[in-house]
Amino acid sequence: MTTETSTATRPLPDLRPALLHAVHRAEALVDLAAGADLDAATPCEDYDLRTLLGHLLTVVDRVRVVTGGGHFAEVPQVTEVADEEIVTAWRTAVAALESALPSVDLTRLVTAPFGEVPAGAAIGSYVGEVAVHTWDLAATLDRRDLLDQHLAASVLPSALDRLPAAGRDQIPFGDVVPVADDAAPYDRLVAWFGRRPGWPA
Repeated sequence: MTTETSTATRPLPDLRPALLHAVHRAEALVDLAAGADLDAATPCEDYDLRTLLGHLLTVVDRVRVVTGGGHFAEVPQVTEVADEEIVTAWRTAVAALESALPSVDLTRLVTAPFGEVPAGAAIGSYVGEVAVHTWDLAATLDRRDLLDQHLAASVLPSALDRLPAAGRDQIPFGDVVPVADDAAPYDRLVAWFGRRPGWPA
């Protein structure tokens, strides 16, 4: 989940293609994770691999529900499905999102976990959330080679703008982890979200 500042006075970019790109980049890792040890620890301290996958399902469903005018709480924080149904549930959720996105009014005010914002701004925040949780999967599976550094580079500026460096007591992210200025885009992105890029070290 990300925080969001008011974007009412700024033009809203259409980030629907970026969102779908992020979701599709996650797919290979979802497929691998579904066949791995689902009890394994992940960089999300509250989630093992099973619940992380369930939360990613929630994120995909919440984008569709929220941008369609529904309330984010209509979708549970973690979507529970049988282990053997994870991949099918993911593909079903992605297909439903792909079907719904073209009709979204980007200027419509919607209710997301981070407040009432235009749908276009909510989509931007969800691109970042999908990208970071994709890294969580990659780190858990030791498959960082499957990450798209260009995606992280495109998400990073808006993440730096939306998520404050300090005063995080009321948001679900740890303190910023220091990294080198020339660190890879994904390392910089996840460090801003409070992850240790070298996890589990």
